[in-house]
Parts: sequence; C-alpha cells; structure tokens
Amino acid sequence: MESQLVRPGHLTAHQTARLLGVSLAGVRKLVQRGQLTRSGGTERQPWYAAKDVVALAAKRSARNVA
Repeated sequence: MESQLVRPGHLTAHQTARLLGVSLAGVRKLVQRGQLTRSGGTERQPWYAAKDVVALAAKRSARNVA
C-alpha cells in the first residue's frame, strides 16, 4: 500500500521499484549497498529523493547499454 502523503520531489518504495525495474527487495539491496539513500518516510514506508532515483536509473541504463 502506497502512502498518499509523500513530500514533493520524493518517491515511495513502490514507485522507486517500478522506475528502477526491480522488486521491493531489490530496492532494499540498493540501500544496503549504498547505491540509494532514504530521504524520509518511516522505517516501514521509506521515501527516496526523485532526483537520486532518476540518476540511479540513468546510471543503470547506461551500464546496460554499454
């Protein structure tokens, strides 16, 4: 269930997973590896800065193309 009260410029874990093409577990692994940082929310419903998610998606896309 997605939170309806996300600050502007932030994404929920579900939105982040969809944008990156990974599962929620994949998002957690990206956080554990230091590739993505939480920027708010709660422990159970974290938020991620949209600019960070977009940058990571671009980096992952460039890696897959090369």
